[in-house]
Amino acid sequence: MPNIKSAKKRVRSNAKKEVVNNTITSSMRTAIKNFEKSVKAGDKELASNNLNIAIQRIDKAKSSGLVHENKAARLKSRLTKSKNTME
Repeated sequence: MPNIKSAKKRVRSNAKKEVVNNTITSSMRTAIKNFEKSVKAGDKELASNNLNIAIQRIDKAKSSGLVHENKAARLKSRLTKSKNTME
């Protein structure tokens, strides 16, 4: 445990940030998995709905700095491509 007051505060603030970051990251991954399931099922309407949700969550993670810009672009491109091949 830290002894210095500012170090103690950093431990507390890092714990709070960790909870928020994990929530954003896991919601992004869940949205991507839900989209992939709907594509596998062949439901076009549900897939397009889930694609929009997944893109929103990816952008949120990117703006929070949890996902690099290039990874976000790559994920969105792959998801969009898989939706377009359904049709």
